[in-house]
Amino acid sequence: MKCPHCGNELEEGHLICEKCGEEIRIVPDFEPEIENSITETLSTLAALQEGEGATETPQTDEESGKEQPPQEENGIEEDRKAWIVVSMVLILAVALIAYGAYAYHIHTVDYRIGRAREYAAQENYTEAVACLEDTYKDYPDVAQLLFLEADYYYLQQDHVSAVSVLSRIIERGDFGYEDLEEAYDKIVTIYANDGMYGEINELLQNCKEPDIVNMFQSYLALAPEFSYVEGSYAEVIPLKLSSNTAGTIYYTLDGSKPTRESPVYTAPLFLESGEYTVSAFFVNDYGIESEVVSKTYVINLSVPNPPEIALYSGEYSEPMMISVEGMEGCRIFYTTDDSDPTADSVPYTGPIPMPLGTTQFKFVNISEDGISSEITTRTYTLRLRGAIAPTQAVNNLIARLVETGYLEDAAGHSKRQSGVFSYRFSSVLRIGESGDYYTINEHYDDGTGILSRTDKVFLVNVYTGEAAQLGYDENGEFAAYIL
Repeated sequence: MKCPHCGNELEEGHLICEKCGEEIRIVPDFEPEIENSITETLSTLAALQEGEGATETPQTDEESGKEQPPQEENGIEEDRKAWIVVSMVLILAVALIAYGAYAYHIHTVDYRIGRAREYAAQENYTEAVACLEDTYKDYPDVAQLLFLEADYYYLQQDHVSAVSVLSRIIERGDFGYEDLEEAYDKIVTIYANDGMYGEINELLQNCKEPDIVNMFQSYLALAPEFSYVEGSYAEVIPLKLSSNTAGTIYYTLDGSKPTRESPVYTAPLFLESGEYTVSAFFVNDYGIESEVVSKTYVINLSVPNPPEIALYSGEYSEPMMISVEGMEGCRIFYTTDDSDPTADSVPYTGPIPMPLGTTQFKFVNISEDGISSEITTRTYTLRLRGAIAPTQAVNNLIARLVETGYLEDAAGHSKRQSGVFSYRFSSVLRIGESGDYYTINEHYDDGTGILSRTDKVFLVNVYTGEAAQLGYDENGEFAAYIL
């Protein structure tokens, strides 16, 4: 770069000439002619915009002697007119743009929602709803319009119209999941506040969104579910009934229609051999009933044979042992109180001594599948001629126990223990060649009033009254050991 004053070659970055000392300017000064020209042009433009035209002294044509207009007058006039036209066009364009922006603004969703809110703030809900409905025609994809409209209906206590508007969101089917969830939530809330639980159940029954249904599970009353499909089975089935939420299941087993007076399901239903038509319905905590569902089950099981008893019913004058023969894979149970035996009755474990007096025995075989056979019944009457009374036999035993020192007194006290012993007649037992004996069981009361049976069994000869203790001989047979 050279100095503009002296032409000296300058080093890069220097702003002062080392030869002449002049300051180097990066932006050169304007030429006076150029500066004047720019100033004149700007002044002319300003005058044109203000409607002032520049006036020049008219010139005289030397040949004609007539005054001639300045040569530039026509051009300036044309420029002024052009500027006026341009300015008007610009003003019109700006006005049109402003109007277009305003017109667009007043038709936007946000503006029109704002207008509806203004009406609502004045409690003019009729105009607010009308504004929203009109907007919805132009913007049918904006769910907010319907939600706001439903809210205004609700504020007017018009719950029917509020639900109707919200239902449009559900029925459309093309709104997003969040909008759908909100619509269901608002409808369920309205119904619940009005106690219309049946309508909630119907609404959810028709809902195709499982996640939404699960949200309001407690309001829903679905038909009970069965743990087994209907059909034929070769075993006992523990049928379970379940519901979708808290409530009560009512059922019948004979195919009749269940009501709220029918049995309440509380535990599995064990279906044994036979045919069952199980019908059930569910009632939730809001009192809504489900539909009745029925299923038929045919249980084909092998019913065990009834127990076989060799000793026939009748009257006996000497003690007999009652032996029962069961069936493989089954257990025998019996009762002596005239009730039918079940798996909860007394199990048969071996021959039973025939009781004194008249006793009715009922025996049953029950298989591993829980199937019961028919009941075998026997009635026995045992009368021993010349025998002492059972009460006398008990007294004889106690006296002998006191005599041997086993007891301190007839009240049953003993030095061995602080409690009290007592004795009760049980049955009549024939012991080999020794004869017939009353069996008497020993019980102990530790002071709490609760009797517990000990492992000792005493005997008293039916005819002589002699006391003994029951035991076993070397062959494992019963034996009487005299006290």
